[in-house]
Amino acid sequence: MVDIIDGALFQRMVIHGSASISVQKQAINDLNVFPVPDGDTGTNMSLTIGTAAAEAKKKPAQSIGKAASVNASALLRGARGNSGVILSLLFRGVSKGLKEQDEADGIAFAAALSEGVSAAYKAVMKPAEGTILTVSRLAAAKASQAAQEHNSVEAVLEAAIAEGQIALADTVNQNPVLKKAGVVDAGGKGFLCILQGMLDELRGLPVPEEEDSGLPAKESADFAALSEEDITFTFDTVFIVRKTADKSIDPFRAYLNSIGDSLVIGEDDESFKVHVHTDIPGAALSEAQKYGTLELAKIENMRTQAEELAAGKKAQSTDDLEQVEAELEGRGDAVAAPEKKYGVVAVCAGEGMSSVFKDLGVDGVISGGQTMNPSTEDICREIARTPAEVVFVLPNNKNIIMAAQQCVGLIEGKEVVVVPTRTVPQGISAMLVLDPEADAESNAAAMEEARKNVRTSEITYAARDSDFDGFKIHEGDYMALAEGQLFATDQDIGRLLTHLAQSGSQQNAEFISIFYGEDVTEEQAGEALSIFQKECPNAEITLLSGGQPVYYYMISAE
Repeated sequence: MVDIIDGALFQRMVIHGSASISVQKQAINDLNVFPVPDGDTGTNMSLTIGTAAAEAKKKPAQSIGKAASVNASALLRGARGNSGVILSLLFRGVSKGLKEQDEADGIAFAAALSEGVSAAYKAVMKPAEGTILTVSRLAAAKASQAAQEHNSVEAVLEAAIAEGQIALADTVNQNPVLKKAGVVDAGGKGFLCILQGMLDELRGLPVPEEEDSGLPAKESADFAALSEEDITFTFDTVFIVRKTADKSIDPFRAYLNSIGDSLVIGEDDESFKVHVHTDIPGAALSEAQKYGTLELAKIENMRTQAEELAAGKKAQSTDDLEQVEAELEGRGDAVAAPEKKYGVVAVCAGEGMSSVFKDLGVDGVISGGQTMNPSTEDICREIARTPAEVVFVLPNNKNIIMAAQQCVGLIEGKEVVVVPTRTVPQGISAMLVLDPEADAESNAAAMEEARKNVRTSEITYAARDSDFDGFKIHEGDYMALAEGQLFATDQDIGRLLTHLAQSGSQQNAEFISIFYGEDVTEEQAGEALSIFQKECPNAEITLLSGGQPVYYYMISAE
């Protein structure tokens, strides 16, 4: 039984916990009840603690206080989505509880877990029962009891996990949505998965490794053996996709064969790995996101590599990226001197959406949204680059707001104001009222009021079968969402658009904007416009190419 831990052991526990959730993240993603293809709790938590694990491997620390501090800092920078932010807050509290300590016994570690719970609850505006907060609170309370009986870190963790599992099982009864779906809370399960990994490290169990996805070891071409004539397609492209639904990838295989050659796909139940030569790697990656979450990609230009080798030079490859990234990050960390009073950073996905924000005067656009939440560090980096005294941040997604809020106070010399926009249309409306002559407080109030006046509807597809909120949903059905809530489903997108256009929010609107996504043709978008013009004759309607993934249409009504 391990009674006392130091900094080095704590870091190994974090690394083990990160590996444990990494191999189970898809199972955690699958617990997300709503069938929209953005179930990413496991992915967000895995990426968040993965940042801390990477830092632990680089910076060994002997004192547990120092190790916990480095861990908390890395988690904050890497926090993605609400679940990732809450996870970072739990460990930030742990760091506070272990501050300046060389070692920790069971009592100290249990107290630190309680500090973590306190930090997380303080940061959440309306804590709900049946979530990661409930699971962590009850686990920490049991840990404190166990520490009084047996002052051992291993015993404390064991008791916390056992109680946490009971609490997790009960989340299905505490949350009506979970109860109807018959699943437990994804965030709570992810947290316990990490704690279990930490306990396994104390017990000397091996760190879990993800299974090989099946791609042959030779992942890139032998460029030295190639001539210009031998290269049919330019880019050697390799990427891994974690599946988010039980969906055949045969159509994707056919698509890749139509845009390239040398195709190899290794597939298992959870993921697939692709190797293909193509001239349009971006198209291949975009298409891949219809089948899951893109986790890793490597793209190399075979023509330039062949030329460099033919000239007797070292061919540049993705193996050189670590050095390049270090140089770029070094430049990106510098805080831009203020050249104006106000600047704006917005999060969105799709070239069309990005162009709209840039045309409105946004300084920096971060690519992200559903299925690809940027980290706190990503947002902080863009804020730092913005040459303004006050930087307004438009998250434009409910699952990015908390990550953005963590940036407040982190960047010296800049005031950061997060406007809690939950959709892209809300962000656009907020941007339209920014007044360069008004003070920051007045602008924040005006932007908040503007976002509240926007009603957002979206049309996407069901990633899996589900019985949700009275709707019997089948995989592939079109789904209409109104203010994030399920409005209607249909197998005919035209009928669904008509039903949506007839709703009160559209009928009472003076202005309607329809942003069509990357999977919608101009002809199809024109048909959607015609439906709204017929059903909403009193509104001024604008059709724009948003280019957004996942959502066929985003519709704002004001």
